[in-house]
Amino acid sequence: MNILVTGGAGFIGGHLAEAFARDGHDVVALDNFDPYYDRRIKEHNVEAGRGAAANSDGSYELVEGDVRDADVVDDLVADADYVYHQAAQAGVRADISPRKYDEVNVDGTLNALDAAREHGVERFVLASSSSVYGKPRYLPYDEDHLTTPVSPYGASKLASERYAMVYGERYDIPAVALRYFTVYGPRMRPNMAISNFVSRCINGDPPVIYGDGQQTRDFTYVEDILAANRTLLSTDAADCEVMNVGSTDNIAIETLAEEIRDQLAPDLDLEYTEGYDVDADHTHASIEKANELIGYEPTHTIREGVSAFIDWYRDNREWYEPLVRE
Repeated sequence: MNILVTGGAGFIGGHLAEAFARDGHDVVALDNFDPYYDRRIKEHNVEAGRGAAANSDGSYELVEGDVRDADVVDDLVADADYVYHQAAQAGVRADISPRKYDEVNVDGTLNALDAAREHGVERFVLASSSSVYGKPRYLPYDEDHLTTPVSPYGASKLASERYAMVYGERYDIPAVALRYFTVYGPRMRPNMAISNFVSRCINGDPPVIYGDGQQTRDFTYVEDILAANRTLLSTDAADCEVMNVGSTDNIAIETLAEEIRDQLAPDLDLEYTEGYDVDADHTHASIEKANELIGYEPTHTIREGVSAFIDWYRDNREWYEPLVRE
């Protein structure tokens, strides 16, 4: 099977490309290596993809290009059976022009959708985000919850998923949008809460919490994200559907910091600093719809996932830690 993964050198896209190649598929990873975070982490994702292909019947090709380039996207989609559109300008807190979010996340998605319409792909899977919900009216979020994003990133992801659903309904593209909830795991983007807490504690520095630490998050281990995406290769049950992909529980940021601290450096105190207005106070996914449509059942609790990440961090500390701490 020919699979195009846009953003294929990023955190989630890199894991998808690696998994698909390991499963014996022919994978093309498109990435522009945006300097939002250190290119060297993306290069490790590429190495993982190539290694997976070398040890399977699959193949892996990296194309360094941009989803904003409609011609590049069209050429790649023309040879694809499945498109996993992971490419995006990330960053809820980042000081980035809203127009860049629009150019990458909305126009880039339209380029991919136009190409999918032109070439008749078997499935188009869009990476969306829990950021589309904004401030919670109730928890857990189900897919009927109001979508009132409070950041340019969230607004752009909502626009991209609505376009995917319109293309699905109007142009008969088998499109699915998955709303991810704070994904973490090996090779995760640096300077996110879990990677920061682990890095600081391992090095004897107190974990720093933004705000009072009572915010809660639904953290999703990357292996569970892979499972949901893999399932979409073998079922059409979710065509033209938006689904939450979260975990089995949520946790207060303060509690998360304490648990990581207690595993690594129990004598450290916690530190607190000013929070961010664009951060949701709480996130928690209802996954009933994904369970019903594609049998999605997350297998990692936050505590199990964090322990697995700590083990991975220790094994890969030599190359990963400098990039997290720079």
